[in-house]
Formats: sequence, C-alpha cells, structure tokens
Amino acid sequence: MENLQGAVISTERSEWRNPRPLSETQLRPAGDVSASLDMTATCKSKETENTIMKNILLTITALVLLTTAQSQQQNLLSGKFSKEQLQSVLVPQSAWLPFPKAADKAAWAKADQAMLAAYVKRADSLLSYNWPSIPATKSLLIERTGDRNEYQDMSFQKREVLGVLMLAEIAENKGRFIDQIINGVWSICEESWWGVPAHLPQTKDYSGLMDVSAPFVDLFAAETATYLSWVDYYFGEKLDAVSPQIRKRIYLETNNRIFQPLMNRPHGWMTKNANGRPPNNWNPWICSNWLNAVLLLEKNDEKRSAAVGKILWVLDEFVNPYPNDGGCDEGPGYWGAAAASLYDNIAMLNLASKNAFSYVYQDERIRNMGKFIYRAQIGPDYFLNFADADPQPVMAANMVYRFGKDISDPAMMQFGAFYRKPEDGSVGRFHFFRNFYSLFMQDEFRKAPKGLPLPVSVWLPDLQVMIARDKAGTTDGFFVAAKGGHNDESHNHNDIGNYVVYYNGNPLIIDVGRGTYTRKTFSSRRYEIWYNCSDFHNVPTVNNFTQPPGSRYKSSKVSYKEGNGFSELSQDIAPSYPDSAGIVSLKRMVRLNRGKNVEVSDQINTNGTQMLTEHIMTCYPAEIQHPGRLVIHYLPKNGIAKDFVINYDAKQMGAAVEKVPLTSMEDKGIITKWGDNIYRINFNLLKPGKSEKINFKIEAL
Repeated sequence: MENLQGAVISTERSEWRNPRPLSETQLRPAGDVSASLDMTATCKSKETENTIMKNILLTITALVLLTTAQSQQQNLLSGKFSKEQLQSVLVPQSAWLPFPKAADKAAWAKADQAMLAAYVKRADSLLSYNWPSIPATKSLLIERTGDRNEYQDMSFQKREVLGVLMLAEIAENKGRFIDQIINGVWSICEESWWGVPAHLPQTKDYSGLMDVSAPFVDLFAAETATYLSWVDYYFGEKLDAVSPQIRKRIYLETNNRIFQPLMNRPHGWMTKNANGRPPNNWNPWICSNWLNAVLLLEKNDEKRSAAVGKILWVLDEFVNPYPNDGGCDEGPGYWGAAAASLYDNIAMLNLASKNAFSYVYQDERIRNMGKFIYRAQIGPDYFLNFADADPQPVMAANMVYRFGKDISDPAMMQFGAFYRKPEDGSVGRFHFFRNFYSLFMQDEFRKAPKGLPLPVSVWLPDLQVMIARDKAGTTDGFFVAAKGGHNDESHNHNDIGNYVVYYNGNPLIIDVGRGTYTRKTFSSRRYEIWYNCSDFHNVPTVNNFTQPPGSRYKSSKVSYKEGNGFSELSQDIAPSYPDSAGIVSLKRMVRLNRGKNVEVSDQINTNGTQMLTEHIMTCYPAEIQHPGRLVIHYLPKNGIAKDFVINYDAKQMGAAVEKVPLTSMEDKGIITKWGDNIYRINFNLLKPGKSEKINFKIEAL
C-alpha cells in the first residue's frame, strides 16, 4: 500500500528572485531566547550553563535548517537562482539548439524514420489545404447558443495542420511544404484572437468577440505562440528568403499578444483566486508554451531571462500549494496538462540551461505528482474520474515515459511504454513540442519493458482519496475508490463522500463525470447542470438538501484504515451540506473486503425529522429483484455479462430505478463516454426519524 503522508507548508512571495534572507524573528525559536540566556548567567554550575547554551544553539540550528528546507521546498523553481545567476545559466538565444536544425542531416538520421515518413505522408494530403478565415459569427455562438466547438474545431485544425506540415518539411527539407507553412502562419497571424470564445469574459463589453486593443493570454493563445516559434526556429532562413516580413510578423504578433500581456498584465491563472483556490492546469500549461516561445523567439537575452524568471515565479504559485501526496484534484484526465505540463516546463528548462534544473526531479512532491497517473488507474481503459475528469483519457505515452525516466521510476516508465502506439503522422492538438522529444527516443521506447503497476491500494491523505483493488497487478475482481475533500476543487463537482466500484477493470457504480463543455459550464449557472450536482453522484440527499459548492462544504474526521483483506475510508460528510439540512453528523464508511464484496454504510443523526434519499449511479440497467435485493445487469463492452446485487434493508428503505434522459447540449459528452445508458438508483427512507444506520452490500451473483 502506498501511504503518502505529508502536509503542505504555505508561504507567499512578492517577487520571483531568491528567497529573502532569514529574519531575526525567523531565526528565533519559540520563547524568548535572550531571556533564557539571562537565566543561564545566574546558574551556579558552569556545566549546567554550557548544557543550556548547547541546547539553545542546537534548537536555533534545527530551526534555521527547518526554515531553510521549507523555504527551498516552497520555492523550488524560483528560489534556486538569483536574477543574475539565472541569466548566466540560460544558454543565449543565438546559441541555443534544443533540437537539431533541419539542415543537420546527420542529427536527423538519428530521429525515428517511421515517424518522419508518417508526417510526410499525411502532409502530402494537406498541400491543397485551404486555410479558413474564422467568421465573427462562429465566435458569437458562445453567446447565442452556448456552443464553443464550432469555433474551436476550426481553430484547432489550423494549428494541427501547421504542425504536420512543419514536421514533414523537417523530414524532407526540400522546401516542398514551405509555401503552405507560410500560408498557415499568415492566416493565423490575421486572426483577431488566438484563444477561444469560451475563455472571453462573459460581459457585455465582450459579448462573444475579442477586444483586440487589450490582449490577454488563454490556453490556446499560448499554444499558438509555440507553433509559430518553432516555425521561426526551423525555417527562419527559408522564410527570410521569401520575405523578411514573415519572421517580423511572427515576433510582432507573439510579442503583442503573448509576451507583453504576460509580463505586464495580471492573469487570474497565475496565482490563487480571491477565494484562495490554488491555480489549476492553466498555470503550467500556459507557462510551458510561454517558455517555448520566449526561449525561441526573444533575441534580447535580458528580456528573455526576465521572462523565464517570471515563469518560474508563476510555476511556484502552482507548485507551492500542491499537495505533498501529488494528488491532482482535477483528476487523471487533466493530469496531462497539470503535473505533466509542469514536467514539460522542467524538461525545457533543462534543455535551455544544460540541466541546471535537474535537481527538481529529486523533490518528493514532484515525484509524487508524476506517479499519480498510474496510482489513479483502474485498468487499461479506465481511470478514476472524480470531478470533470474523463474516465478514458488518452495517455501521452512518450511524455509519461520520459517523466518516469527523469524521476527514476521504472513503474512509470513501463506504464508509459504500455500505451505506445504505432506512428500514424498524428501530432496531437496540444503540447506540440512533445513531438520533438518523441522523435529521438523511439528506439529506446520500442524496446522498453511494458506493464501496468496497478497497486493494491493507495491512500492520498491530502487529496483525501482512497484507491483499492482486490489484487495488486491485475484488474481481476473489485476496484473501489472513495473521496472526501471539499466542494471548491478545480473543475469541482459537489461530490463529498462519493465512491465508484469497478469489476474486472470495467465500470459498475460510476461517477458520471462531465459532458460537453458549453458557455454554462464555467459560469454562475454551472450547478444547473445535473451531473455537477450531488444528487447525481453516489451520495445522499438529506431533507431535500443537496451539497452546495464552496470550500466551507467539506469532509471532516477523515480516517483511512487497511488491514488483512480490507481497505476502508471513513469520514463525516455532514459539513458538506448546508446548516438548514439539520444534519448533526453523517458518518460514511466505504470498505472493500478483498475477494468478497463492497460495503457502504451511513450513520446519520439530525436535529429533527429526517427525509433521506441515497443515490447510486450506474451505466447499466437495474431492477428490483425483490425487496431488499436490487440487481445491476453488468455488461461491459469487451467483457462478460454478469449480475451484481445491492443488498439493502427493505423494511428501512424503498428502491426505484430511473433512466436519466440525455437531451441537452451538455449531455452530448455523456453519450460519447457512456452511451445513452445512465441510470440513477434511489433508495428512500420509509420511516423518517432523527437517527438512522443505513447499510449497502455490493457483491457478484
């Protein structure tokens, strides 16, 4: 069992440079040292005086060391180098060769030829690609209908096409794709907004269109800068041979849209919000692209170093509050843009500084952030999907393998190698720069051992998530995960006390997760969407009250236990409900009895008459076989049909099954993930009272 204990120490910093020198107050141990010294002067025994002095000095030394260690831990990236030192460790822009230039045939002969051939084959079909102008009305859809995908699909495709053409020209180096690359660069530079309408402020001042006089940076504006920067790096001379205006335009647009706003304008994703919520994946994801662009494009080394310094500060705003257990509250589906994007930054920093940032890989929190992805795995096809996470995220296998290698984790390397796919000319929509690393590691990657760690149990105490399975290293049997936490997590769902149950690696009792993102998703209307609410998670509704959003609504008295043949999470989820629900305590226990069954129990006490409905979500039809026995007809896509029973007290509760209608724009994403197969099982308390103990036992028939 992986027990990842630890507490996060919070500090705040107002500048990105070295941590400030320790103050006299910081150096002083608890109590008044000077008073203690005065007392020792009155001691009659010189030996006693020496002993006291020695103890005081040891205490001071210990506190200084502790304070220094905490400071280093809390400013892992920005606290290493002074401004002057940082500029000296960065390779100057004019001398920096992160990857071989296209003309270096000997170097590119070491790249994977199958991948390069696949890029060329795909690019051949794009020689006649017509670079579309994106109409204003596509942007206005976010206001008019709530749709964000029509605009995004056009924008994302243009960048993906540019990436394929770029890699094909590197592979061939004959100039055959240069005109199309120029067309792509010019078309993208002509766009009013490199981001997406869903990320515009939802105010009348914008009303679905970008204010081009006040640029700011979202995820996809930063992604765009990366594409253009690598075009400049690889084909600068070829572009200049056509017209010097092309590279001039690349820098002008990137400087105005990316560099200047990021250096001079506050962005909410850079630090915690007004409620104290730490930054999410936007922080390292945008930083990774900002870092790519400024390292490649900015010829003024002083400006370049200043930008890198700010990036380090921004990244520490992400790392500092991150839980020591490495748990990603956005889930495995967002891990690839959160902890993985942090790794992208570190890897690129090492390329730019001759490995001056390799020390980061020794930090236990960073290592745990990497390991989270395989700790949160259910089976080959499914991952834990609390909140907005996807139950079946695509693994960036090459990046995962490299991350595992850099933190010296063979299990993570094998996990990454497991998901390696044959070359097909795909560059992916995001994190374009990962392709360059991949090109030079395929021989090693093909030969690498493959496997899934599948630990028997994991406890993430900071995230308050239990993960347990019947047997280590296999999906055979039951898998159970349960969570505590609070209702102001990133990509939050109101789901304190929620749990999932899988069998043989396939879903049985599910977290529905998220559907299609629309204008409503990240607005004040977020909790009008049913799957974000607690009554569509595996938690109770009490006296007609569901869980509200907000950090004050949380779990308490959380306890994880593991013994011979079981893993168990207990907690009081009463604080996750409003006071008006009248709950005194609601003690929930979720327990896996290995090789046997899953037990869920709720001990609830209220200060008045209670009405209670227990909810259980599944993606299979269910029926009441007879009172006290409800059957779920488990039929996984690639598995064997099997019935599971939920045993309950028929004298205490009545049961009903309803199929959830999937009809809204947001529901399209649910259908994509689960099909039109979402069922909610409701168990209603028959005789309301002040105190009740409810038990469920889930087992195979």
